[in-house]
Amino acid sequence: MTVLVTGATGFVGSAVARQLIAKGETVRVLARPTSDRRNIDGLDVEVCVGDLTEPQSLNAAVSGCTAIFHIAADYRLWTRHPEEMMRTNIDGSKALIEAGLDADVDRIVYTSSVAALGINKDETPADETTPSTLDDMIGVYKRSKFLAEEAVHTLVAEKNAPVVIVNPSAPVGPRDIKPTRTGELIADAAAGRMPAFVDTGLNVVHVDDVADGHILAWQKGKIGERYILGGENLSLATIIGQISELVGRKPPSISIPHGVVMPIAYIAETLTRIVGGEKPLVAVDEVRMARKKMYFSSAKAQRELGYKSRPVKEAFADAVQWFRENGYLD
Repeated sequence: MTVLVTGATGFVGSAVARQLIAKGETVRVLARPTSDRRNIDGLDVEVCVGDLTEPQSLNAAVSGCTAIFHIAADYRLWTRHPEEMMRTNIDGSKALIEAGLDADVDRIVYTSSVAALGINKDETPADETTPSTLDDMIGVYKRSKFLAEEAVHTLVAEKNAPVVIVNPSAPVGPRDIKPTRTGELIADAAAGRMPAFVDTGLNVVHVDDVADGHILAWQKGKIGERYILGGENLSLATIIGQISELVGRKPPSISIPHGVVMPIAYIAETLTRIVGGEKPLVAVDEVRMARKKMYFSSAKAQRELGYKSRPVKEAFADAVQWFRENGYLD
């Protein structure tokens, strides 16, 4: 049995690939020619070179596969070229699922995000049924994931695509090589590079628990359904406090109002566009998102899949250890 994993060179994808290998599955990974392959170095996988934006390259990747884990995505909170993110996250996902249909793949697990879901205004945990619209989506990344989910649901309804959707929250843990924005936050807090913070909150989960959830969705998930794969809902102050305690640092005590950070974000984005650089110090959409506490419930996944998540302190400890061993705290 051959299983295709897209995004295996990344954070969540590499965790899923490792767990599939541990279960004895034959794993094939889709990787771009320019992908950083440190996360799959030494793994017993077949590498198929291709790109989600080049549909013709996907046929060889899906050929002979019984299942696909589509985890790859363009995940950035700021980009010079929003159309590129849309093309990868929406058109690329449609192309891969359609290629899987042509190859008679039995099951496809599509990795969405809690970013595509609604948020409760009273800060109670949202779930898979919390209403949301495209107008609720802040920033190009959230819009792209919302529209990609809509496209997936259409393929399920119109072409009987055998897709189960999972919506991870904010994963943390080892092998966050980029790192993700949450990973950056953890590394900065552990290294004492965070003198202040804003009032926000998010749902944090160990990346290996998210990987477990993917496999459970493959084995037990219902076609067309979506499942939140999360952990604990924590304020940013609590997150920083727990990380500071892990490394023996005093946590920052200064909370900066969103209204103070927003002008800095506009200036940072303007300078990045003029001077150059991969991303601004802080993005406008990032500040806008921080105004809302992104709390979620994984009750459905627990009930229907048997999903579990470990205490988030273990996730922080594993992340800090990996960041330290790989020089991110220098």
